[in-house]
Amino acid sequence: MPIASRQALSPAHLLSLAVSTALLAPSAHAAFIEDSSANLTATNIYLNRDFRQFDGQNKREEWGQGFLLDLKSGYTEGTVGFGLDAMGMLGLKLDSGKGRTGTDLLPVQDDDRSADEFSRLGMTAKVKVSNTELRYGSHVPELPVVKASDSRLMPQVFEGGLLSSAELEGLTLTGGRLDKVIDRASTNSEDLVLNSKNGRFAGGITADHLDLAGFDYKIAKGLTGRYYFADLDDIYRQHFFGLQTSHALGAGTLSSDLRLMISNDSGAANAGKIDNRALNGMVSYAISGHKFGLGYQRMSGDTGYAYIDGSDPFLVNFVQINDFANADERSWQARYDFDFAKVGVPGLSFMTRYIRGDDAEIANSTRTGGEWERNIEVKYVVQSGPLKDVYVRLRNASLRSDFARDADENRVIVGYSLAIW
Repeated sequence: MPIASRQALSPAHLLSLAVSTALLAPSAHAAFIEDSSANLTATNIYLNRDFRQFDGQNKREEWGQGFLLDLKSGYTEGTVGFGLDAMGMLGLKLDSGKGRTGTDLLPVQDDDRSADEFSRLGMTAKVKVSNTELRYGSHVPELPVVKASDSRLMPQVFEGGLLSSAELEGLTLTGGRLDKVIDRASTNSEDLVLNSKNGRFAGGITADHLDLAGFDYKIAKGLTGRYYFADLDDIYRQHFFGLQTSHALGAGTLSSDLRLMISNDSGAANAGKIDNRALNGMVSYAISGHKFGLGYQRMSGDTGYAYIDGSDPFLVNFVQINDFANADERSWQARYDFDFAKVGVPGLSFMTRYIRGDDAEIANSTRTGGEWERNIEVKYVVQSGPLKDVYVRLRNASLRSDFARDADENRVIVGYSLAIW
C-alpha cells in the first residue's frame, strides 16, 4: 500500500532512525524486539443483499476470505523511543459473479467482475516520549470525527499522522492530519471523499486532508466527557460533544451514550452548504444477561449529516444497512441483547433492534419520507478444544424506505485471531 512521500517527518526517515537506533544499542534492540507482538486475524464472510424495488442491480452476493497480519514493534530505549508497525492484508475470492458484485468484500474490475485476490501493506513509523506518541503512516482510527469501517474482509485504512498524549491521569489528547484513504475493497490510496448517500450532497467531492483534535476525559468513575473538532479541507467543519455514563442501579447497570455533532461548511465550501446538528443518544439497562436499550436521533439544520465516504458515521442509529441521517430526519431505536452464559451456554449471544425514522427530507424534492430497519444477530464463540476462540456470527437485516431502495441482507461471518507471539 503506497504511502505518500513527505519532505519532513516521512515514514522513511522515522524508519531509518528507529532501525539504526535499535542496531546501535543492544539494550534498545532488545526492547524493540522483546516488546513486539504479532497477531493473525482470519475472517470469512458471505454477504447477500437483495434489493426489492426500482431498476438496476437486484442482488449483491459474494463470499470471500480475508487475512490480516498485524505486526507491532516495541520501542527503542531512552527518553525518545522509536518503533515500527506493519499490517499485511490479503483478500481472496471464494464466490462471486457478474451482476452480483458491489458487496465491498472484493474489488470490482473494469469488466464488472470481482478480482480473484487483492492485497496491501501498511507501514506506520512511531515515536514515543513519556506517554505521548506520534504515529505516521497507516491508521484504522476509531474517533467520533473519523471512524474507519471494519465490517468487511479488510478494514478501511487512512494515511497521515496522528498524535496522542496521556500525560495527565484520566485525560487523553488526540490530534493529527489524515490525507489519503484506502477503502475496504481496494488497494489504491485515494483522496478523501464526502459521502453523498441519498443525494444529500453533490457526489465525488474530494478534500486534500482532514485535520482533527480532541480529548477524552474521565470526569469520575463511570463518567467520561469527550470533545473533538475536525475540518475536512474546504468542505465542512465539525464539533463533537459526548458524554458516557455507567452506574450500578439495583441489581443491574444503567449506561448512556449521549452525542451532539455540529457541522457547517468551511473554506471554499466545495460541496455547497452544509448545516447540520445531529443530536443522538442511547440509554441501556443490563441485568442478569439481559440488556434493554432505547435510542433517539434527531437531525436538524438545512442538510443531512456529513462524513467521509466509506467510513462509519458516529451515530447511534447507524446500523447494519442504514444511517437515518437525512435532513430533518428523526429516528428512534429499541434494542435487546441476551448473553446465554446466564442460562448455561457460554459463548452464545443474541441481539435484535428496530429503528424507525420519519420526517426525512427527500433530496431534490419538497416531499418527506419515512423508513425502518430491523436487525437480528446471533453469535457463538467456541469455548474450548482445537477450535477455541473461533466465532460464527449470523446477521440479518431488512430495510424499508419511502425514498431509498428496500433491501434484505444476510451475512455469515466466521473469524479467528491467533497471537503468534
